[in-house]
Amino acid sequence: MLSLLKNKPQLEPWERVVKARTMGRFTSQDVIENIFNTFYELHGDRHYGDDKAIYAGLGKLGDTPVTVIAQQRGRDYPEKIERRNGMVLPEGYRKALRLMKQAEKFSRPIICFIDTPGAFSGMEAEKRGQAEAIARNLFEMSQLTVPVISVILSEGGSGGALALGVANEIYMMENAVFSVISPEGCASILWKDSKLAPQAAKDLKITAADLLSQKIIDKIIPEEASLERTCRNIQKCLKEGLYRNSRLSPTEIREQRIQKFRSIGS
Repeated sequence: MLSLLKNKPQLEPWERVVKARTMGRFTSQDVIENIFNTFYELHGDRHYGDDKAIYAGLGKLGDTPVTVIAQQRGRDYPEKIERRNGMVLPEGYRKALRLMKQAEKFSRPIICFIDTPGAFSGMEAEKRGQAEAIARNLFEMSQLTVPVISVILSEGGSGGALALGVANEIYMMENAVFSVISPEGCASILWKDSKLAPQAAKDLKITAADLLSQKIIDKIIPEEASLERTCRNIQKCLKEGLYRNSRLSPTEIREQRIQKFRSIGS
């Protein structure tokens, strides 16, 4: 995979932010349709409702049954409005957690696709316990005894991304970004000027290369000219990751995940 990245032009962090947000870029649903042999969507959190920003269900990667949980931005403007551009409500995170616990019950690996500028911050989300829903996911994911692999497809923003990101292995697409805050938000706080977002993007170290060097992520997945070839790269990485984790016991899987996050920054 690294050989596919060596001869590509080196982009500035802000250029990668722009690429990650480009209208027409592949979505989670595009990837799911191209890499899984079968996929059956599941709905609802069994408490409040069904959040369409979370596109999730059961799939088969080769011969391996998996649980798939994805943040779906939408392919066009009407769908982006319906799915709130991938900004998840509390019931979406609770749906994700329900399916994670179901996966653990039936010993299925979990594959998460992260693609969100952040969790939805509207009044209805706060009323239904947004912060608690995200915190609950962080805690419960840390204790799962089945492998979890998360792939950051485009934009992984703040706690909205972390709620699907407590994984044994984390991969990033070549032009994806992963950050605690958007560059515009960072620039507004530090310098009172959102127009300085390109400088903030550089200082935040949000690119795949930056995060790989800091050992926050485990692998960069190259992007190709065609969606099919890009999806083949994703599929190859997922199969390799599942094979590595299949050799671990449930206790080792949980401990490896905990130690991975404890060692960040040490």
